Amino acid sequence: MSRVSFTAKRVGEFGCPEGRAQAFLWDEGVAGLGLRATANGAKAYIFQSVLGGKTLRSTIGSPRNWSIKDAQAEARRLQTLIDQGVDPRQAKAEQIARDQSQRQSARAKRLQDSVMVSEAWAEYLKDRRPRWSERSYADHVRLSSLGGVERRRADGVTKAGVLSSLMMLKLCDLTSERLTLWLDRESKTRPTSTAQAFRLLRAFIRWCAEHPEYKVIVPPDSYRAGKVREAVPVSKPKGGDCLQREQLPAWFSAVREIANPVISAYLQGLLLTGARREELGALRWTDVDFKWNTLAIGDKVEGDRDIPLTPYLSQLLRELPRQNEWVFSSRTAKDGRLVEPTIAHRKALKQAGLPHVSVHGLRRSFGTLAEWVEMPPGVVEQIMGHKPSAIAEKHYRRRPIDLLRQWHIKLENWILQEAGVE
Repeated sequence: MSRVSFTAKRVGEFGCPEGRAQAFLWDEGVAGLGLRATANGAKAYIFQSVLGGKTLRSTIGSPRNWSIKDAQAEARRLQTLIDQGVDPRQAKAEQIARDQSQRQSARAKRLQDSVMVSEAWAEYLKDRRPRWSERSYADHVRLSSLGGVERRRADGVTKAGVLSSLMMLKLCDLTSERLTLWLDRESKTRPTSTAQAFRLLRAFIRWCAEHPEYKVIVPPDSYRAGKVREAVPVSKPKGGDCLQREQLPAWFSAVREIANPVISAYLQGLLLTGARREELGALRWTDVDFKWNTLAIGDKVEGDRDIPLTPYLSQLLRELPRQNEWVFSSRTAKDGRLVEPTIAHRKALKQAGLPHVSVHGLRRSFGTLAEWVEMPPGVVEQIMGHKPSAIAEKHYRRRPIDLLRQWHIKLENWILQEAGVE
């Protein structure tokens, strides 16, 4: 292996002879330093030595980037490692790993100082929305809203959601201590919403813990701390918000006297179908089949469900004005359909001398009154769109519409009889 003194001219003129894949030129000034030229014209300084009886070779770099002096200094450094029993290739790999780790740590630190909860929350909603129902997505938006938006159903502006105060924090600040303070504060005024918000926040933190960027920022187990779990309020079911059998005559009398026939029919429809407020409000004329006496309800759980159209309700719907696509239409509402029946319902309750019953309470009344005619629980659940509560109901029983109609008409007849409605 011949050696020469490296000069700029020799390095520049050296090339790979024709017919060979590569050629080497070795420096006589520094042991192990060489110049390699390949058939495609590429050149690079290399270092070659022996460690543990084995020859090892590593690339230093191109002459375009390395001066002769620098290449010689690098070769001496590599030989020093060899003399110490260290493989330069392994040392280089370890250094690259350390540099990468430092860059990642620096990037994580920058993210910790810049990523807000609201930013990650917005990305979370965008990522998960295709897997949620519209109701679930709306709950996430509502509970994290900053408020101050004009109300659609009443005067004034909306109130800030339970999660709104957390949206202002840095993502790294979602610690167990911070969550405990938040739970203690919010549960004093709105415990049910706080418990729901905590469940949504818990799922969000889990999502962050699996995200390639956010997992190094968010405290992954903050929601599992004992003090956090103890601070979560216990949700209590509402009670007493329901029409009783003896209240039916007064309720029907007052509701049927409401001047607006759309609101009157809508309130009676809620009681007679057990549908959710938005489900019935979103009913289109194309969802009503007067020939086969069925209603296609947009179910928040199953997506949609068909229920019987009972005789009295069918009569109410036939008498409604057809102003647009909506069954319960409105000339003044922006969407063209009924938005706010609560005010008229409260006036009717007051006129009838009845205690407060919410619009949703009419749905609860349907399930309660169904027991008077001994309607099977599974029939009640299927008509109301409740999630099946037993394995047999969930997997093996799906009753035909005619069987539902038999019980549904029986319940409607009983309600009308008790109310004194012809």
